[in-house]
Amino acid sequence: MTLAYASVQSRILEAVKANGSYRCQNEGEQAAARKLNGKGLVRRNPRDGFLWHDPNAAADMVPNGEGGEGGPGAPDSRVQPEEGADRLPAPVEIEASPTADLPPLTRLPHHPLAALFPMLPDDDLRRLADDIEANGQQEPVWLLDGKILDGRNREAACHLVGIDAWTKEYEGKDPLGFVLSLNLHRRHLTESQRAIVAARIVDWERGINQNTAGDANLHAREAGRRLSISERAVKAAKRVRDHGVEALSDAIRDGRISVHAGEALSHLERAAQEEALRLEEKEIIQRAKEIRQKRQEIRHAVRLTHMAHVAEAGSSTAGKVGQKFPVIYADPPWQFGVRSEVTGREKSAENHYPTMPTDAICALFDEIGAPAKADAVLFLWATNPMLPDAFRVMAAWGFTYVHHWIWDKEVAGTGYWGRDRHELLLIGRRGDPVSPLPGSQPETVYRERKGRHSAKPDYFAEQIERLYPAMPRLEMFCRSPRPGWTAWGFEAGASTVINERACDAHNDGVQA
Repeated sequence: MTLAYASVQSRILEAVKANGSYRCQNEGEQAAARKLNGKGLVRRNPRDGFLWHDPNAAADMVPNGEGGEGGPGAPDSRVQPEEGADRLPAPVEIEASPTADLPPLTRLPHHPLAALFPMLPDDDLRRLADDIEANGQQEPVWLLDGKILDGRNREAACHLVGIDAWTKEYEGKDPLGFVLSLNLHRRHLTESQRAIVAARIVDWERGINQNTAGDANLHAREAGRRLSISERAVKAAKRVRDHGVEALSDAIRDGRISVHAGEALSHLERAAQEEALRLEEKEIIQRAKEIRQKRQEIRHAVRLTHMAHVAEAGSSTAGKVGQKFPVIYADPPWQFGVRSEVTGREKSAENHYPTMPTDAICALFDEIGAPAKADAVLFLWATNPMLPDAFRVMAAWGFTYVHHWIWDKEVAGTGYWGRDRHELLLIGRRGDPVSPLPGSQPETVYRERKGRHSAKPDYFAEQIERLYPAMPRLEMFCRSPRPGWTAWGFEAGASTVINERACDAHNDGVQA
C-alpha cells in the first residue's frame, strides 16, 4: 500500500468520525473506502453506493440531502482528490429509487471470473431478494478492481429490493481459486455441472491482471483436479462447449442430461442437436447411446483397415531373424481391456494399435528364429495388470527375472486397485551374460511425463546403450528404430533399417 493511498484512507476515516459520513469523489477514494469497509471501520449507505458512514452510527442512515454530508448544517468534509486521480463517471441509472429524494441505485460491473457459475433462476433470485429484505445481506459481495468477483446473485437481489449491496475487496493472490472454493462449497453441483465450469477454465483468456490472477490457462487435467472431476469429463464438456448448441450446455448445467450424453449429441448437426433436446430425458439418453455405438463401430472399422495395412506393409520386415543377439529390448503389445463405467465401452490398447494375446507373444520368439544368444540379457516392458503375463513371456523366451527399472510417468492414469502412474522394465538373463560394471548402473526409478499412447522415453534405450555400447542389440516391437540397433516388427519398412547388420526384420508399430 502506498503512502498516498494510506493517506486517503486515513483522511476518509477522520472525516467519517468527525462528521458521521463521507461521500467519495473518485475511484481511488471509493477503493480506499471499500478497504476500510472490509476492516469494519466504515459502513456503506444501503441506498447510495458512494456514501460511507460510521459503523457505530444509528441504523437509519440517510444519504446526502439538505445540509451536506453529515446532516443538516454539517461542513463539507469531502477529501480533495489526489492530483491526477480519476473522477468517477456519473452513476448509471438502472431504475429510479422508490424514494424520490434519493439518488438512483448504481450497479457494479462483473469481473470475468464471476461468470464461471450461472446466475440463479428468476424465482430463486426473487426468494433471495425477499430474504435479504427481511433479514439483511448476510454475506458480502466480493470485488476485485472494483468489479464483482463473487456475489452477482446477492448484488442483483439487493437491487431488486432497492438497496446497494454490501461489498468487500478481495486482497488475495488467487482469485480463480477463491471463486471456485466459495461456489463449490455453496452449490450442490453434479459432476456434469462441474465439468461445464471446468471447460470454461481450460481456455481461460489471459485478460485478467496477471499480478493477482496468475496463469489461468489451465489444461484439462488441472481443471479437473480443481473441480474434483475426471479429465475425461472436462474434455467432454469442452467438446460440448466448442461444438454444441447453447441449449446443450444449458441442459447439462440444469442437470437434465449428463456431460457424456451431451458429448455424444455434440457430434450431430446443430439442428439435429436441438431436435434431440426436445425429446424426453429417457429418449435423449437412448439417442446418445445410439450415437456412441455408431461412432464406436466406425472407429473399429478404421482400426481394422489400419491393422490390415500394417500387416501388409510390414510382412517383409517382420519375418525370421537370422542373427543371435546378446541384448534384446522388447515392448510387447499386451492385449488387456478395461470396461469404462461411464460409457460402458471396453477401453483397450486396441484403440491405439493392434495387440496380441499373451500366448501368441510367448510363441512369437521361437517363430521368428529365437534371436537370443546362449548368454543374453532381456529388457521387457510390463504394465501393472500384465505383470504375471510378462513373467510368462520372459520364461517362454528362455530368460530368468533378475531385476527391474521403473518409469514414473508423473501423471496418474486409470486402474481398479490404484491409479497407475508407472510402468516396469523387467530385466531377465539367460546363461552368463556380461553384467554392468559396478557403479555404472542407473538408478532404478526414472521420472518423465508420458507422451503419446504407450511411447516409452528414449532414456531407457540410452541406458542400455551405455551399459552395452559395443554389443549387437535387437529391439522388438519398436516404432522408431535407433542408430546402432536392429529393429524387428511390422511398421519399420526396409527404408528405416538403421544397422548395417540389420536382419530381415524390424519394427512392430503394434506396440510401444
